[in-house]
Amino acid sequence: MRILSRFAPPLVLMGVIFVLSAQSSLDSGLAWDTVLRKGAHMTEFGLLWFLWWRALGYGSRLVPAAIAVAYAVTDELHQTGVEGRVGSPVDVLIDAAGVLLAILATRRLARRRASDSVVA
Repeated sequence: MRILSRFAPPLVLMGVIFVLSAQSSLDSGLAWDTVLRKGAHMTEFGLLWFLWWRALGYGSRLVPAAIAVAYAVTDELHQTGVEGRVGSPVDVLIDAAGVLLAILATRRLARRRASDSVVA
């Protein structure tokens, strides 16, 4: 059960990403649609990195980053076969930026906690 609680969240998120990528259009019709979708890409892949980091025991940040970015590549390849969708290397970079921001956020939080414990 412990393994399931660790590995189910990133695998479920990967499934959700796959299902969303299989949709012919995710256009909301809003004026800021592109910005919203790219922000969602960054968020979901940053979250995917975090969930893999957690699943793998909060060790190296590099292995979960490699998993998340590799999945971003496969996500874009998947989209090339979906009518109305286009796979884009730029989207992989956007996804990777989300991973990087998540890594930086966790590093900053860890530093803040370390400095708080020294003061206390």
